[in-house]
Amino acid sequence: MKRRHLLTTVAALSGTALWPEARLLAQQVQDFVEGPPVADIAAQQVSPHVWMIYSPDGFPTPENRGMMSNVLFVVTSVGVVVLDSGASLQIGQMAIRMIRKVTNKPVVAVFNSHYHGDHWLGNHAFVKAYGEKLPIYALPSTLEKLKGAEGTLWRSLMERWTNQSTLGTQVVLPNTTVMHGQTIQFGDITLRMHHYGTAHTPSDLCVEVVQDKLTAVGDIAMTNRIANMDEGSYPGTFRYYKALLSATGEQLWAPGHGEPRKDLLQSYGEFLAGIWEPCLQAVKDGKSEAQAKALVLKDPRVAARAFSMQGFAGNIGKYVSLAYLEAEKEAF
Repeated sequence: MKRRHLLTTVAALSGTALWPEARLLAQQVQDFVEGPPVADIAAQQVSPHVWMIYSPDGFPTPENRGMMSNVLFVVTSVGVVVLDSGASLQIGQMAIRMIRKVTNKPVVAVFNSHYHGDHWLGNHAFVKAYGEKLPIYALPSTLEKLKGAEGTLWRSLMERWTNQSTLGTQVVLPNTTVMHGQTIQFGDITLRMHHYGTAHTPSDLCVEVVQDKLTAVGDIAMTNRIANMDEGSYPGTFRYYKALLSATGEQLWAPGHGEPRKDLLQSYGEFLAGIWEPCLQAVKDGKSEAQAKALVLKDPRVAARAFSMQGFAGNIGKYVSLAYLEAEKEAF
């Protein structure tokens, strides 16, 4: 029986209240069936010790099977450290294949930048390959968020968005918490943790690879994708950037979406300011949200990205609305 036909049949059976054994079968099939493998994407070396498996897509689709965010890894003298594990078991498995083409060293740790599923659902693959004792690091607030319904929600969302390509992915939570300012040594490499409040989410962990002058910034900045700000803060993002720059100095900023750039915080910060500042001024001038949006779209910092930024057309209205609401609170 083909996978999709099997799933359809089981789904129909499990909806029958008189057949509790069908519900058990449905769960067993869910645990057993795995979606198709993700096509290999060769790792690119971006600094002396850091490699990136780059995702050209910023959003999940059935075609990309959820490969929507970058997977970074650091090759140290004692093993490989992964910075964000991808959106599924299959993406994590692909990442492991690519790591093994670079080095025969084992993966010795994984870091999750925040609780959005495209950055941690790949944990399953690494635990499956390297054992349940593999350290998976995250901020305490990320772990607490994922202990609730968030973890299962993200697994379900990824299955839906990819037409079930990520089936078989299990929720594997971080098992080791880190704090702002903490340093962790992996052989010849020092990793420093940074967290300066709410930016993209309240739980954004940035990991500095000290020897390489490279910092993985998760989703607090993106090269060419409009970021989800539903749980974030515009002024909080600006404060985060200022504090991070002050703490690290010049870096190669490696985002979860897009290519690494030395000017990433500046360029993406200018784009966000092009949304925030007109909204704040509109609130102060007593103008409506619709008027604020018109001002944002005319702002040259925003207009310059309108035709090239992934997700712009479908999301700019929502993120203007979020900026306007936050500006109302800020202004009053």
